[in-house]
Order: sequence, then structure tokens, then C-alpha cells
Amino acid sequence: MNVEVGEKISSRPMEGDDDFWQVHCLLIETLPLAPVGFNWDMRRWEGKRFYDAAPGGNAEWGENGRLWHNASGQLIGAVHQESSAWAAYLEVHPDYRHLEGEMIEWAENHIVETNKDSEKQVHFFVYEYDVHRQALLAAQGYEKMTYGGVIRHLRFGKRPLAQPNVTQGYTIRTTNPEDIADCRKIADLLNAAFNRDFHTAAEYQEFTRSAPCFRQDLDLVAVAPNGSFASYVGIPYDDINRRGIFEPVCTHPDHRQKGLGKSLMQEGLRRLKALGAVDVVVETGDMIPANKLYNSIGFTEMYKGFYWRKTTTD
Repeated sequence: MNVEVGEKISSRPMEGDDDFWQVHCLLIETLPLAPVGFNWDMRRWEGKRFYDAAPGGNAEWGENGRLWHNASGQLIGAVHQESSAWAAYLEVHPDYRHLEGEMIEWAENHIVETNKDSEKQVHFFVYEYDVHRQALLAAQGYEKMTYGGVIRHLRFGKRPLAQPNVTQGYTIRTTNPEDIADCRKIADLLNAAFNRDFHTAAEYQEFTRSAPCFRQDLDLVAVAPNGSFASYVGIPYDDINRRGIFEPVCTHPDHRQKGLGKSLMQEGLRRLKALGAVDVVVETGDMIPANKLYNSIGFTEMYKGFYWRKTTTD
């Protein structure tokens, strides 16, 4: 009986600038080959590095990361931290899903945190459609959590697009990232909308200057009568795959229930279609108001996922 010999695969730590762009290329290459949300979109990866106040971005973007290459030197997989040390993420070429068990095992030993009960834990986010990865995690002792999120998808096709109807007194315009006053207004809005205190003008400006996905003509704000930014919709663009990405979508608490976010998204959809975009996605949680908004705009697909957790003790 002939037995197929497996392709030689090698792995090594994630290191310098070239590795960042290798992963970036993998994400763009695999987008049309995999289900919606399977790997990170380019904006999220660029944000991991460039949404940072330091010149050149976050120097620790590749901390606790590892790459897998095939015999030809092609990058076929990567494991890295999410935004914090407690969660790991797999970026995998769909032809190499048989490596996921090895990748998960590596993450268990390198991307962990100690919780309040002195247990070591690691999390993976998995969409409900991904029965393969759920089975792998279950077999290795992971438990499905009750928390997670969703990704919404809209294909333009031949659908007519609504004209934005902006609330009286408010105006829509693009941002000017080279104007530090605009950058401060974006930071203030993000902090107020998401109940945070850490966003700064410098991190926003660094992202706009360094991230290839940033498009000023797709970076939209609703300006209040007093000149403050009332609502913001950023739309990074993957021009190779012709996909728009709504990130973020937010409105200041003092200006909600006025349809401002909806108007900005409608304007964004019109601009994306004029560019020749094929589709657009937005990631969100299970928040009913947000998903009600996306339903009203015409997002026809919703994919839900949950975190899976494993805890161990020494």
C-alpha cells in the first residue's frame, strides 16, 4: 500500500517587519478562500500594530507569535495574541487546516494568563460554522463560553442604496487626520462612545499615516451644531478583494437616537459602491441596538461565534 508522505512544514517565532507583512499578505490571500471572518481582516491586523501612539506603531505587535511555512517557504499559518495576553488567534490557509491541532498546542504553552484563582487559562474565538475547530478544542479539553460576538456581511450586488437623511443641524464630512484638532475629537468620541479613557489623538493619527487600509475619503463623521464630533464611522478598505470594513461605528451618548450612525453608514455604502466594492463587513457583539441598526441597513448575513476556554493548574 502506498502511503502519502506529508509535506515538510517548519515553524519559527514571529519576528521583524517582514513577518508582519507576510501575515498581512496571508490575510488578503485567504479572504476569498475561506468563510466570512475565518481569518482576521487586514484592518484588524494593521490596527494591532499601527493603532498606537508610538511613532511606527506598537513595537510589541508580534510578541508571543509564531509562523508556519511549507517546504516552498510560503507562509501557511500564524498564531498570535489578540489584543491582550488571555486570547490566542489562528490565521490559517484553508489548505492547511490539518495543522491546527499543532498550532493550538503551541498556543497553550505560550499565550496564557493566570486568573484570580491562580489557574492558567487560554481562550480561542471560534465561529459556530467552524465545526472542525470546535471539535479540535473540545477534544483537547476546552469548554465553550457564553460570551463572544458576531460578524455581519452585506454583498452589494444590484441592491439600491438609500440616500442618507441627516438630522437637521448636523453635517457629514470626512476627517482630516493631519489636523490634530480632528484627531482629538475622534479620541474624545471613542472614549465617550465606548466608555473608555485611553484613546488619544496620537494613536489615531499614527494609524491614519501608517495603515494601508486607511482611506480618508471613507473616514466619516457627523458634526454636531456646536462643532463636536457626534458620530463616527471609519471604513478601512481592502482594495485587492474590494471589501469595505466598518470599524469603528460609534455615536456619542449625548447624540444617540438621532439616526446619525445609520446616515454615516448609508453614506459609506454609497462611497464604497462608487469605488467598485463587492461587499462590506462589520464585527460587533450581541448588542441588540447595534444589530437592529445593521438589519435596517440591509446586512443580510450574521455569523455568531463564542470563546472557548481551557484552564490548567500547575
